[in-house]
Amino acid sequence: MPEDTRNIFNEIAPGWYNFRHRTIFQRELEDLARRWKKGRLLNIGCGHGPDFVPFKESFELHGIDFSSKMLELAKKYATKFDFPVNLIEADARQLPYADNFFDWAIAVATYHHIEESEGRLQAFKELYRVLKPGGEAFVTVWNKWQPRFWFKPKNTTVPWRSGEKTLYRYYYLFSYGELEKTARKAGFKILKAFPESRYRFPLKTFSRNICLLVRKG
Repeated sequence: MPEDTRNIFNEIAPGWYNFRHRTIFQRELEDLARRWKKGRLLNIGCGHGPDFVPFKESFELHGIDFSSKMLELAKKYATKFDFPVNLIEADARQLPYADNFFDWAIAVATYHHIEESEGRLQAFKELYRVLKPGGEAFVTVWNKWQPRFWFKPKNTTVPWRSGEKTLYRYYYLFSYGELEKTARKAGFKILKAFPESRYRFPLKTFSRNICLLVRKG
């Protein structure tokens, strides 16, 4: 990812730790913890660490993030919520792990920050590489067709206030079909594409988030 994107997330990190102190995907991740039961789990783009909590009892936890400040706070978060975790500063497009290393993986709100289409596909290929055969992964991204983005381009920025400064975070806005197509190109079997549990409308097309559950064939 570009260095300015990394720098922005380093600046955002302290405020984000307080703003998003709990995962917004609590129900989805708890369901996965019950489904997967135990094993070695990778959290790609782990941020300050709240998405680890549903897995902390029965899983060996690993996380990567490209923001050193987010990882500092993830260590603090792990201490606060009393779970061991192995953290590495790394890029989702080049994971520092051996082939077939993980039983399971999650990538919550990560891949939509990768600017180039080749990079997004490469991130999925790396996810596929490090999973064991039969391993599953849960991915979330923002949806292009949520109402607030109807008149925005797919490549957009979203502001974040940090003190007196306004920082602009890059987002690539996926559709359901495009996210599934990218995962398939990387080799995955699509198990389910669905909206977040907080979305209450019958048509998934307009959900804020796209949730994807995939399996390595």
